[in-house]
Amino acid sequence: MRISLIVAIYKDLEALKLIIDSLRQQDYSNFELVVAEDNNDPSISNYLKTVTDIDILHTTQDDIGIRKARSINNAIIKSTGDYLIFIDGDCIPYRSFISSHAKLAEKGYVLSGRRVNLGPRISSLIRHGHLKASTIEKFFLLSTTILMLDGATHLGQGLYFNPDNLAHRKIISKRKNSNVSLLGCNFSCFKKDMLAIDGFDESYMGESCLADDTDLQWRFEAYGAKSKSCKMAANIFHLHHGARPHQPIDGKAEMLKMLSRKANQEYRSKTGISSHQSHID
Repeated sequence: MRISLIVAIYKDLEALKLIIDSLRQQDYSNFELVVAEDNNDPSISNYLKTVTDIDILHTTQDDIGIRKARSINNAIIKSTGDYLIFIDGDCIPYRSFISSHAKLAEKGYVLSGRRVNLGPRISSLIRHGHLKASTIEKFFLLSTTILMLDGATHLGQGLYFNPDNLAHRKIISKRKNSNVSLLGCNFSCFKKDMLAIDGFDESYMGESCLADDTDLQWRFEAYGAKSKSCKMAANIFHLHHGARPHQPIDGKAEMLKMLSRKANQEYRSKTGISSHQSHID
């Protein structure tokens, strides 16, 4: 199965290089990287031109405020895979990340993953090349004390179980109290299902997380797709970082907008892929 890994980035070439290094180590080869840049930075495009051992597509747009949903829709349009995986540009995948999504992919389902939030010191060491994320992955249990002392959170999401193993199939994937709500930094779906809901809804303003996950969750469900966990299989490390400058928004108004659409089961985006000139029919 051909997979498109869509990475949403904004002015963080350092982290993008780390992601690409991790993709060179993946145990699944039939994939392409689609870099969804919410900006048009020449340093990003110049670097990507030097990467010749990974299939890469790159989309850009003018930086006129946070338009992450539109940027990801650009990438969906350009992607060529049958299956889409979404991560943020400050998240480093485990070696088994893509293969785990592929193994757990199922028609009629959206896969929901989680992340380990790394602390500031460990993140800095990784960013500056003094420590490899793959080393933490390899010795994760031995590293947990150091990670905790640095302020890392959600460490349980760093434990890896092969989806083919009995432990994952019979215990982890069957947990009744497992939260399967979508996080925009780690989820996947078949491309045809994403096109059916017309992609991410660009009508939500600014840095609202609604378009990233909350809105997607109910729209997939209204369309008929169910959620399924890929925790402790499709694992990623989230690098610590400061906040991106953002424009003030009326969060209550955005939420009311979403609830109104949800009540009417309007699962197709108000402003989505079909609003782009080069949209996929």
